[in-house]
Amino acid sequence: MEQRLRAEIVEIGRMMYNKSYISGGEGNISARLPDGSILITPSGLHKGLLKPDDMIIVNLDGERVDTPNAHNAQLKPTSELPMHLEAFKQRSDILAVVHAHPAHAVALSIAQIPIADDLVPEVVVFLGRIPVTPYATPSSEENAHAIRTTIRDCDALVLERHGSLTVGNSLMEAFMRLEMVESSARLAYMMALLEVDRPIPVAQLQKLHKQREQLLRTKLPV
Repeated sequence: MEQRLRAEIVEIGRMMYNKSYISGGEGNISARLPDGSILITPSGLHKGLLKPDDMIIVNLDGERVDTPNAHNAQLKPTSELPMHLEAFKQRSDILAVVHAHPAHAVALSIAQIPIADDLVPEVVVFLGRIPVTPYATPSSEENAHAIRTTIRDCDALVLERHGSLTVGNSLMEAFMRLEMVESSARLAYMMALLEVDRPIPVAQLQKLHKQREQLLRTKLPV
């Protein structure tokens, strides 16, 4: 399991970079291991060039619990560790967390334009609402506080001026939700340029909400 997750984190990091969701040393990725510890990307490395042995394992208190290897002995967990740990602590169903800096989502947060979550059916059903949390200093405990309440009942959020945070029951699900956030942000951006606002009619929106509720029920543990 651990080796598979290490390989998946490498692949997710590469896809995030190739799709311009991150640049330089930006972004961080984590996954919950079967024993409850957290496998997470290190600070400072280019996420498009990660190697499986670069990742670090910490407990929910943020303490390193792995045996350092030749690749990560001098590395430290991402400085956004508190935000990742907060998400895992708030919801036991979260098995993966992805933090990125998708440009359209960040731009809309600066402009104080909400991301459209009521324009296309797929977003309503498969993602739900996309709230924006108040600005918090990156790489600080402020970020953990900023997401604490919001992450309890949403799978994707935007950190004002900072980026996105998406969660899932797998690394791929968290990444796919990142894709959907940025796609929704691009759509909202284009709608703003066109000066058009045509949300899904309320009656149709209610049907989609019921579909989402059904979907969530099927994911609940028995």
